[in-house]
Amino acid sequence: MNPNYSYYNNIFKGQKFPLAYLDIDLLDQNIEMLLKRSKSSKIRIASKSVRCVEVLSYILKSDPQFQGLMTFTADETVFLSQKGFDDLLIAYPIANPENYPELFNEIENGKSIYLMIDCIDHLQQLEKIGQERNLNVPICVDLDLSVDFPFLHFGVWRSPITNNAPLKEILEYLKNCKHLSLEALMGYEAQIAGVGDNFQGATLKNKAVEMMKNKSISKIADRRSKAVDLIKEYGHVLKVVNGGGTGSIESTIKESKVSEVTVGSGFYNSHLFDNYKKFKLRPAAGFAASICRIPKPGIYTCHGGGYIASGAIEAVKAPMPFLPKGVTLDKLEGAGEVQTPIHYQGTEKLKIGDPIFFRHSKAGELCERFNEMHFIKDGKIINTVPTYRGEGKCFL
Repeated sequence: MNPNYSYYNNIFKGQKFPLAYLDIDLLDQNIEMLLKRSKSSKIRIASKSVRCVEVLSYILKSDPQFQGLMTFTADETVFLSQKGFDDLLIAYPIANPENYPELFNEIENGKSIYLMIDCIDHLQQLEKIGQERNLNVPICVDLDLSVDFPFLHFGVWRSPITNNAPLKEILEYLKNCKHLSLEALMGYEAQIAGVGDNFQGATLKNKAVEMMKNKSISKIADRRSKAVDLIKEYGHVLKVVNGGGTGSIESTIKESKVSEVTVGSGFYNSHLFDNYKKFKLRPAAGFAASICRIPKPGIYTCHGGGYIASGAIEAVKAPMPFLPKGVTLDKLEGAGEVQTPIHYQGTEKLKIGDPIFFRHSKAGELCERFNEMHFIKDGKIINTVPTYRGEGKCFL
């Protein structure tokens, strides 16, 4: 089924706008495609791209290949642990000791939680708390997988561990840490996983990105392999070697030393992920804002809609008008905090009160804007569930 305006319009008649929705039929198709792309590899779900407990549970239960969550803060990890989730890898270091007590309580209660480190300062902080509580703390090393080209840093600024030299310093220091257990390695190849290479009207940019991706893949594999080997030389047994993201599954699973891949945005398929050459997913999640005025024929102004995604400021971070087919943002106003004018000259007879459907640029941030999400399936709303925000949670 290809989504169309009348289908969604009929489903949401009588609902309050704006609203967020998740099309379970399309989510199921995305799950199937992601499993197929991942072959037999274990898939860890990135919670930051989902931000809804019911959706996380739904995906985990859909297939045993989904195992574990990648979380993004200490408080979120505690929240999910107390909701019954286990096997939690925190993707970012925790800078403030004040965030540790509840987290360490969960570890003491038998939960499998990996804390991220990338420098000796992190080790010193965790060792101190582990000693105070007489607790063994599982840790994960964050390996930086960015690649530098002339005049360009291709990737993101994450860990200072860009080769085995700083990793060796950490491993040497760990010899004196009696309360830390190195059990995981993570490397996120953001330049493969999160950078599109098939944008319309950007042929030269697409070719340049594709070339740099191809040159990066072998460097990434070599760096990760050497890191795993070095860690094993120091006598550590890695339970987890994590890599990848929605856009890099095919290359990541080719690495024999990777034990799992991470997937997040691919479940909702926000519109940034339309721009990849090697795969196509379904637009499962979106939001609807209603028309509140018609300033002139062909222009319809929606109430709200200015849900801009994070990252470098550029036009692609705006939500994309999705349905009815042919709607576009106004180039001067864009998506606004309280009003969003759209242009439309199509066949639908739009009137005040009708919804316009949008897709967010990045997956998880949609749920930061709404307290609840409507699950739809087979042409009707089957459930309405709280997002993190609807449960009173704002983790970042």
